Parts: sequence; C-alpha cells; structure tokens
Amino acid sequence: QSFLSLMDKQPVVVFRNVGQLYFPQTRVECHYSLTSEHGWSSSDWIGIFQMGWSSVKQYHTYTWALVPEGYTEGTSINHCAVFQASYLPSPSAVEYQFVYVDKEGKVCARSRPFTFCAPKPLEELETLKEEQDEEDGEEEDLMLVIPRAQLLQSRLEQSLKKQAGLQRALDDAKKEAEAEKETSKRARLEWEMERQAMKEEITELRDNLRQSCEMLKRLEEKHMISILADILKSGVQQELKQQREKTSVNETKLEELKSVVRFQIEFQEIQSSELRKLVAEKGESLQQVQDLRDEVKVLADREEQANMELQRQESEIYRLKERVKKMSSQMKHDEEKKVEVEASAAELHSLQEQLEASDHVAEGLRKELRDLSTQRNHTHAELHQVRLQVAQFTLQLSDQDLALREERATWALEREAYRHAAEVDKKKVQDLSCELQRKEEWLQEERTERDNLEAELGREKGVSLLLPLQVLLSEAKRELQELKAALRKVQKGREQELLHKQDLVTCIRQLEMKL
Repeated sequence: QSFLSLMDKQPVVVFRNVGQLYFPQTRVECHYSLTSEHGWSSSDWIGIFQMGWSSVKQYHTYTWALVPEGYTEGTSINHCAVFQASYLPSPSAVEYQFVYVDKEGKVCARSRPFTFCAPKPLEELETLKEEQDEEDGEEEDLMLVIPRAQLLQSRLEQSLKKQAGLQRALDDAKKEAEAEKETSKRARLEWEMERQAMKEEITELRDNLRQSCEMLKRLEEKHMISILADILKSGVQQELKQQREKTSVNETKLEELKSVVRFQIEFQEIQSSELRKLVAEKGESLQQVQDLRDEVKVLADREEQANMELQRQESEIYRLKERVKKMSSQMKHDEEKKVEVEASAAELHSLQEQLEASDHVAEGLRKELRDLSTQRNHTHAELHQVRLQVAQFTLQLSDQDLALREERATWALEREAYRHAAEVDKKKVQDLSCELQRKEEWLQEERTERDNLEAELGREKGVSLLLPLQVLLSEAKRELQELKAALRKVQKGREQELLHKQDLVTCIRQLEMKL
C-alpha cells in the first residue's frame, strides 16, 4: 500500500505550454504551475539545461521562480518566468529542457525537450490596400503589410468604436423618442381639452336648439299671429344658421387637430423603426466583437487544454507503468498462490489495456500539441519577420527623407539663382523695351520730317534728298528688328526657365507623395 501511495503521488510542480521550437532573438516565457503540496521559497529557480545533464550546476542560464503578489503557502497558482534573449543559446539542433530546482537543490520538475532555431521566412502576410489623394487630384494605392494579430486587434478596436458610436446614436434616438413622446402627450392633452370644450359648446348649442324648438311649439300651440310666428321663425333660422356655422368651424378645427395627432403618431412610428434598426445594428456589432474575441482566444484555450490533458495522461501512464512493475514483481514472489496469480494476471491484462488506450490518447494529444506549438512558433516567426521589415522600411524612409532634404536645399539654391537671373533678364527686357520705344519715336520723327520735306521740295528735287533719309530709315528698321529678335530671345529664355522651375516643383511633389 505504501508503494502504491508513493506511485500515485502527483508532481508538485508542472510545466505548461512548453513548445518544441524557440527563437533566441526574442525572449522565452516559461509557464509553470505550483500545487498546494509545494513549499515555495524565494530561492527557487528555473534553469535551461542541455539534455543529458547530470548536475544542477550544468545549467546554461537560469532565472528565479517568482510567484504573484498575495500568494499564500498551501495554495495552487499559475505563473510565468521570462528568459531574456541575450542569455539564450544559439540556434542549433541541440535539445534543452526546463528544470525547476528548490532552495535545497532538489529537482522538482522537468519539461519535455525543445530546441532553439532561427525563424523561417514569412510565408503568409495580411495585406491591406489604402488609397491616398494627391495634391493634383490623382489617387495612389498603398499596400500595407501587417501581422494577423495586429489586424484582428485593429478590427476589434474598429468594432468597439462602431459599437460606441451606435450606442451614442441609440441614446440620442431614445432621447429624441422621449422628447417626441412628451410632445405628442402634450398635444394629445391639448386636443382632449379642445375636444371637451367643443363637446360642451355643441351641448350648449343643442340645448339652445331644443329650447328654440320648444318655444316654437308653444307659439304654434297658442296660435300666435302668423307675422309674429314668421319673425320668430326667421330669427330662429338665423340663429340656427349661426350655430351651424360655429359647428362647422369647430369640426374644421377638430379635423386639423386629428391630422396633427396622426402626424405625431406617424412620426413616432418612424422614430420607433429607426430605433429598432439601431438596436439591430448594435446587436450585429456586438456579435462581430464577440466573434473576434472568440477567434483570438480559441488558440490559447485549445493549447492550454491539450497541454493539461497531456500532462494528466503522462502522469496516468507513469502511474500505470509503476503499477505494472509492482504487479510483475508480486507475480514472481507469489507463484505458489495460484488464485492471487490469476487475479494479478487479470488485473495486469486490464492495466495493460488501459496503458495501451492511454498511450493512444497521449499520442493523439501529443500530435495536437505539436501542431499547436508549430502554429504558435510560425506566428512568432511571422511577428519577428514583420518587425525586421518594419525596421527596414523605417531605414529606407529615413534615407529618402535625407535625400528629399538635400534635393530641397539644391532646389532652393537653384530657385534663388533662377530668380536672380529672371530679375536680370527682366531688367534687360525693360531696357530693350525703352530702347525700342525710343527708336520708334525717332523713326516716327524721321517719317514726319520726310513728309514735310516731300511737301516742300517736290518730287524731282526731293529724290536726291530722300535717299539719305531712306538709308537712315532702313537702318532704323534693321535696328528695330534686331531689338525685337533680342526681346523674343529673352522671352523664350524666361519661358524655358519657368518650365524648368515647374518640372522641379513637380518632381519635389512626387517625392513628397512617395514619402
């Protein structure tokens, strides 16, 4: 019995969620559980040992086994120890394991073996397309590469924001519905009061009409004079006509009030339908948020359950193996007792069947746990690769920013030089324009003088005098054409400078949009 109790004793420390692969570039988390039978001390520590170690001093690195704040001895807790990346082994095929050592140097628990390897290239990325509007009205598509966890987190935040917006809209709609309800209630009360007043007025009119009819009957019974009867009848008819007009006006007011009440009821129904739509949208948003949360948690829950089940099965297998050994030894020592031997053989057979079934279950759990560990390691590799890509993109962005600043400085110097050249050309153009104007004025004076000379001297005598004037006129025209050509050349140069300046501005804008 003492041997069975010793074999049935469960381990006091259990490692949880131990993967098959770890990356030395990132920190490693070691999850463990302390049972109520373990006497924890601040001197307890967890080490990473190479498989085949023979002494607790042969650790590669270690960290202290801490417990949460408020821990009381004799209770079961779950905690996590962190190994920093700078102290981890290099990537290789060597197998390691976690070992929990108490203050007395006694080994309390060992984990299954694992290895350290470099992350594999990223095989699958989540891509998002984003459109940006440029200054000239054109659109540019950007492809963003982000990890799946960040995408799920961003979608969860968007759903929460949308839910908050829908909640605010729902509250506003409720407030508006309450206000409309109060307004409709007040309008209904006013309508009831007016209807009651109209009823009283109609009752009064009916009483007056009945009294008039009774008076008419009494007058007819007394055989009054026909003139008096006619006068009385005409007066009664006139009064009845007035009463009918008042009744018609009151009925018109009543119809208007009814239309107002119908409008209020229709508006209230519209508000109720919008409120129901907002409630439905809120329910859909809550469902989306819940789905995202379930999707984020399902992998961790499955891995946790599989690991706990695997540990339980391993403990059961170990206990069954020890029990089989014990039964085998008992069978060797008790060969003379055939009845006990047969019972032991039957029990041994049943235990072997249980052991085989447990082996199958444990193998299935190991396979599932390996798949979960592989998926988790793949996720860690994706995250590491994305971090490297982000760092590379940041470096490229800084280089492009530096190049852009240099191009801006160069463009500023060129712009200053072009501005100075433009001012010089502008001054030249102004001088040429003044010179051209002076030449035109001089030419006009020469033409006027020539006309005067032709008028004074006559055609024959003026030929010999006009020749020098014509020569001067041709020279003036030639100089005028040269000035115009120079002016066109200067204007063409200014246009080329403007085009070059516009090209520089366009190039700078394109660089800014790329960044």
